[in-house]
Amino acid sequence: MLDHPIARIEGLRVEFETKDGPVVGVENVSFSVAPGETVCIVGESGSGKSVSSLSLMRLVEFGGGEIAGGRLIFDRRDGGETDLAKADQDLMRHIRGNEIGMIFQEPMTALNPVFTVGRQLTEGLRVHKGMSKDEARDRALELLREVRIPEPERRMGQYPHELSGGMRQRVVIAMAMACEPRLLIADEPTTALDVTIQAEILALMDRLKRETGTAVMFITHDMAVVAQMADRVVVMFRGNKVEEGPVEQIFENPKHDYTKALLAAVPKLGEMRGKAAPEPMKLLGVENQKIAPIPGTDEVLLTVKGLTTRFPVKGGFFRRTVANVHAVEDVSFTLNKGQTLSLVGESGCGKSSCGRSILRLVEPMAGEINLDGTDIMTLDPGALRKARLDMQMIFQDPFASLNPQMQLMDQVAEPMRNYGIGSGSEIQDRVAMLFDRVQLPRSFMRRFPHEMSGGQRQRIAIARALALNPKLIVADEAVSALDVSVQAQVLNLMMELQAELGLSYLFISHDMAVVERVSHHVGVMYLGRIVEMGPRAAVFESPQHPYTQALMKAVPIADPHRRKAERELNFKPIPSPIHPPDYNPAPSEYNEVAPGHFVLTTDSGY
Repeated sequence: MLDHPIARIEGLRVEFETKDGPVVGVENVSFSVAPGETVCIVGESGSGKSVSSLSLMRLVEFGGGEIAGGRLIFDRRDGGETDLAKADQDLMRHIRGNEIGMIFQEPMTALNPVFTVGRQLTEGLRVHKGMSKDEARDRALELLREVRIPEPERRMGQYPHELSGGMRQRVVIAMAMACEPRLLIADEPTTALDVTIQAEILALMDRLKRETGTAVMFITHDMAVVAQMADRVVVMFRGNKVEEGPVEQIFENPKHDYTKALLAAVPKLGEMRGKAAPEPMKLLGVENQKIAPIPGTDEVLLTVKGLTTRFPVKGGFFRRTVANVHAVEDVSFTLNKGQTLSLVGESGCGKSSCGRSILRLVEPMAGEINLDGTDIMTLDPGALRKARLDMQMIFQDPFASLNPQMQLMDQVAEPMRNYGIGSGSEIQDRVAMLFDRVQLPRSFMRRFPHEMSGGQRQRIAIARALALNPKLIVADEAVSALDVSVQAQVLNLMMELQAELGLSYLFISHDMAVVERVSHHVGVMYLGRIVEMGPRAAVFESPQHPYTQALMKAVPIADPHRRKAERELNFKPIPSPIHPPDYNPAPSEYNEVAPGHFVLTTDSGY
C-alpha cells in the first residue's frame, strides 16, 4: 500500500443557507483515500455522506451549500497537491471527469435524455483528452465492452430511455472511467438495481479498480455491499464521523453505539435457518420488545388460479396492437389468513403487475381470484369498490402515494370517509388509535407529508392501509426505499400488526434477506411465471430451479470474509417478454419436489 493518499479531506465543514439561518450538513469530517483502495462511507439518509463527496467535486455549491471550513487536498496527476476548497471553477472543470470521476445514484438523471449514449461517452474524451472523433468512438466502444454491455455498436446510437436501469448504470460507470480518473466517487451506485445486476456491477467496479489502480470512495447505506467492497469503512452520523477502521474490524468489533445499532438492523441471509415461522428482528435500544414467532393459520384467504396479464403494444397508422407484453403468465397460488406470501424476482419479472392484477388496479386477461369466498374477477365496478374494503395496498414510494396538500390526519381518515364508516368523532378516535399503532406521536396528525422522513411517511401509508381493517395487504416493495435501521423498524411493525390483527400480506420485494425474515411462503418469479414456490425454509435452504439458485448466489452477505468473486456470477441475459399477438405460451406445469414445494417444468427460458 502506498503511504501517499490520493485525496485527503481534513476538518470539512459544509453549511446550507435556509430561511431559518445556516444549517450544518457536515460538521467536522476527516479521512483519506489511497491509490487502489476502496473506502466505504456509510450512514443513513441525512448523515452527510453525499455532501462530503459533492464537496470534493465542488458540486455542493450548485446545491446551495458552502464549504465553511477545512481542506480538500487532492494529489493531481502532474501538478502535485492542490487544495480543491480554494480552486477556481476553471480548474475544477478540468479536474472533474478527467481526474475525479463520479457515479451518481440515479442513472436516468445522470444521463442527458436528448443525446445518444455514444455522444455522451465521447464528449469527455474529446474535451479532456483532445481525441479525434474516431479515436473517441473506438475508446467508447472499448469502455462499453469493459462494462459488459452486449452489442456496443448498437448501443452507441441509442438514447438513455431505450436502456434498462442496469444498462444505464453501466453507461454511467463507463463515462466515469473514460478518462482513467485517479479517484472514483460512487454515490449509492447500486440502490436502484436488482440483486443480480448489483452483484455484477460491484464485481465490475472491483475489477476495474484492481486493473487501473484507481482510488474509490464508495457511498452506501447497504452494509452487505460494504462487506463486499470495502477495504476501510467510515461511519457517519448526523454530519460527523463516528468511527473509522478496516472492514473486518468494523463488522467484528464495532466500537461506537451507532455502528452496533446499524449492524444489528441488517437482516442477514441464513438468519432464519431452523425457524419454522417468521419473527420480528431484535433491535438494539428498543425496550420490552416482543419477539415471538408468527405461525398464522391453515385457513385459506386468497386463491389465485391461472392469472394472466398482458399489455398491448400499439403501433402503425391505425394504432393496432402489434405485440403484447406478457407481464404475468399463468400464475397460481394460495395465501392463508395471518400469513405472508412473498413474490421475489428482478425488475420486469411481473411481480408488481401480479399484485396490482389481484386488486384489479390492472385488468387481468384471464384467471380466477377468490378472496375469502368472493370472486373478484366477476365483480362490477360497484361491487369491486365494496370488495376493496378487504384488500389494500402499500406502495413503494410513500411520497408519491400521499397527497402533498393534505394533513396526515385527513389522509388516514380519507378511506373511512370514502366508505361512510363512522361519525366525525369516531373517525378522529380511530385515526389517533392508528397513529399509536404505527408508533407515531399524535402531534404529527396536523403535519404534511413533506415534514416527515421517509420512514415516517411509510408508517402513514401503513396506517392508511389499516384504516378499513382489511384482510389482505399487498405490500409492493414497501421497505426498499428506506434506510437500514428504519427498514428494520417498519418490518417489525408490519409483523407485530400481523400477529395482533391476523393480517395476510402479499409481500413483493427483490431483497432476499428481507423476504427470508418475513415470509411463510415464497414464490420466485421470472419472466411473468412463478418458477419455484414453497415454504420459506424449502425455497431458501434447497433451491431447485436454476434461476432461484443464481438469485441466491448473487445476494451480497454482510460478512467481509464471504465475498463473492466475479467468476461465481454467471447470469444469462433475460429474454424479452414481448411477443407477437398470435403467440400462445405453454401453460405452467410444476413438479412437486417435496410437500408443498413446486418447481416449474415448462421451459421458462432460463
